Amino acid sequence: MRDLGAGFGHLLKGQRWVARHGRSYGFGLVPGLITLVLYVGVLVALALWGEDFVGWATPFADDWSSPWLGLFRGFLTAVLFALALLLAVLTFTAVTLLVGQPFYEALSERVDRDVSPDGTAPESDLPLWRELWISGRDSLRIVVRAALWGVLLFALGFIPVVGQTVVPVIGFFVTGFFLTEELTAVALQRRGVELRERLALLRSRRMLVWGFGTPLGVSFLVPFVAVFLMPGAVAGATLLARELLGEETRDNADDRTGNDPADPADPAVSPGPPPRH
Repeated sequence: MRDLGAGFGHLLKGQRWVARHGRSYGFGLVPGLITLVLYVGVLVALALWGEDFVGWATPFADDWSSPWLGLFRGFLTAVLFALALLLAVLTFTAVTLLVGQPFYEALSERVDRDVSPDGTAPESDLPLWRELWISGRDSLRIVVRAALWGVLLFALGFIPVVGQTVVPVIGFFVTGFFLTEELTAVALQRRGVELRERLALLRSRRMLVWGFGTPLGVSFLVPFVAVFLMPGAVAGATLLARELLGEETRDNADDRTGNDPADPADPAVSPGPPPRH
């Protein structure tokens, strides 16, 4: 239970970190806003032309009599829109992290430098295109795993009583685990930790992972909240990754000068060259 509280503590510390570093927070909002605009555009298009699409996809029902034709196609249109919403919730974090790879990489490095005793941060030697490829490949693997769990939990949901009580709770914990994996991947991938190793690392401290990811996953169900929590979630996931790897972290690292201490553009900062891993 101590790990559960520690995981939630990292989530709060991440939000506090970006609250103290306004420029980093604004920097980290950009990918979420871009992804939000893309998703809203798709959902609006479905709302406007979803019925036409269903009509085109079901020509066999053209000769059905009223009201069955309207009920059938109306039901399919509603199902299509509901599935699009569900897919948006499941993939928003992965797509935002992919779109924002350079943004979140820089944000995570700033957190590392701020809390590291020697003011340095691990840095990837890979070119950007290679990092994007690895991030996209790993995100797809995680989405597939999450989808398989979703199908299983959906089937278990038909079990009387258990399906309406226990299964939804399990679903939140599963969502929290995979959400944490995606977020910690920003810091762990920079350290050269592969997906298989990351999953093993997270499974070794499940309570810590659930304490971080489960409340975050629940909050992401509220529309638009994910956009504003993502920068702090990446910052908190960086702190979580440091604990998982046993790296020393300075407590109460703050910005005493009013500037972003990890911003290389700040003349008051001289972080020194990061180590190459």
